[in-house]
Amino acid sequence: MNLIGYIIFLAVAYLITVHVGLVFFRKGRVYILFLMKGDVDYSDAINRLLLICYYLVNLGYAAVMVSFWNEITTLAELVSSITTMLGRLVITLAILHYCNMFAIYLLSVRHKKTLKQ
Repeated sequence: MNLIGYIIFLAVAYLITVHVGLVFFRKGRVYILFLMKGDVDYSDAINRLLLICYYLVNLGYAAVMVSFWNEITTLAELVSSITTMLGRLVITLAILHYCNMFAIYLLSVRHKKTLKQ
């Protein structure tokens, strides 16, 4: 049963991570451009870097989560384990998203200071 759970969890985690990452990448560009006062090259570089880091951290976290699973013997345990792990993953994604937004804001403040000099 564990192998089935691993496959389902990793497949869903991959789909969630890739879909959310692409949405952040597309929609976040406008936010970053605004904060960086229209500096397209700098904004695009930050956006691409965030996407790569986002994928690496989240897919790595999902893979590590699998190693902490207990033995699953019933279908109910399988569903419970998958939903619990996916819930943890989504909460982690949300926390990382807001940390990234704060980091981008701090970068924009620093970028504004360097533009004034």
